[in-house]
Amino acid sequence: MSKDSHIDRDLDLSNANRGVWLVKVPKYVAERWEKAPSDMEVGKLKITKPHGQKAQVSLTLSSAILNLNEPGQESIPKDHRLDVSTVTQQTLGVFSHVIPANTDAVVPESEKLYMEGKIVQKLECRPYADNCYMKLKLESIRKASLPTRQVKQLDRVVQSYKPVSDHKNNIEYMQKKKAEGKKARDDKQAVQDMLFAAFEKHQYYNIKDLVKITKQPVTYLKEILKDVCNYNLKNPHKSMWELKPEYRHYKQEPAEAEAKKQDSDDD
Repeated sequence: MSKDSHIDRDLDLSNANRGVWLVKVPKYVAERWEKAPSDMEVGKLKITKPHGQKAQVSLTLSSAILNLNEPGQESIPKDHRLDVSTVTQQTLGVFSHVIPANTDAVVPESEKLYMEGKIVQKLECRPYADNCYMKLKLESIRKASLPTRQVKQLDRVVQSYKPVSDHKNNIEYMQKKKAEGKKARDDKQAVQDMLFAAFEKHQYYNIKDLVKITKQPVTYLKEILKDVCNYNLKNPHKSMWELKPEYRHYKQEPAEAEAKKQDSDDD
């Protein structure tokens, strides 16, 4: 978390009681206003209040804004009406901040925060359904209906986009799989000797470890294991192989060896 996030700043509330409007404008109006220079007049707001009726608000865009057309861009409507609605069950405000221009000063100015006012009305800017607006809407529908992906015919070979039939990793994996599948079968006695040597180190093995040790095909290895090993179906050594009792030659435990020695002494 940054240090500045904990710095307290003063908030200027001199305009807190000022009422302001929250206006929603069409996208094409917002885009023109963003392009306009700061000193350009963007439009005029007209408020008329007929006797005994609600106030009517209209917006007329300036000629300078209308002339900000890009080549091939449709013209935008000039006149708009603003539908007014009051703000209820909400407290909305407008805030602004001013960043100091001279940050290299000996005593730099702090960032200033202002409350510009409280929102008292919401307005929605709507164009009149004239020919200009209908052309603009038709053009937006046409652009929206264009597919995002298009088929393009190439007049020359593009090497950088040439498709690959198979990737290098997939080729290496398949080659390795084929090589493992073609393991040569060793003599049965030689495989048994490797198994006996392995079981002298550990009592239990799973089939994957035995395949790695003997480097034999799984089906061939299982045939030999059935002759000299038992397959455990119960815990704690479920799905593991161990030598049959007649093939076991494990070292005796010290206590067991001592007991046998005493029996022989008694005799």
